[in-house]
Amino acid sequence: MTRLRSIKYGFTWCSLLLIAVLAFPRIGGAGDLWKNGIYEAVCVILLFPMIVYMGAGGSLAGNFSRRLCKFLGDLSYPLYISHYPLAYIYIGWVSAHPHIPIAQAWPRMVLTFVSAIVLAYGYLKLYDEPVRRWLTGKAARLKAGKKAAPAEVVQ
Repeated sequence: MTRLRSIKYGFTWCSLLLIAVLAFPRIGGAGDLWKNGIYEAVCVILLFPMIVYMGAGGSLAGNFSRRLCKFLGDLSYPLYISHYPLAYIYIGWVSAHPHIPIAQAWPRMVLTFVSAIVLAYGYLKLYDEPVRRWLTGKAARLKAGKKAAPAEVVQ
């Protein structure tokens, strides 16, 4: 089994690589789709595994870095699940106003971004964490050999 090598400033390098990869969502035009296919294949086959490897081998220095990474990790799934409706609303607005200047569009873009973070945080605290606690408790009771008590009916 291959041992992970520690990458100095792994979080920073992984973040910069992700920003660089995701900053180019499409390469080539309508007539040369093969360029975009090659770019996406290189990303999926080479770059993303390299980023995961670097991240897995990295270490965090300092309490702030640990707390930031924990927060971002906890927020990632609720954000992944909930950002699509907001993104589609924003994209629909942009499509309906194709000639609007960026000076008028950026406040709505920032509002969409902040709304997605706030909504995901709400989902994390009000749904994700309570359900995980409940499942952890239920799994612990089952592992201990106790029969899980049926849920009480509230009338």
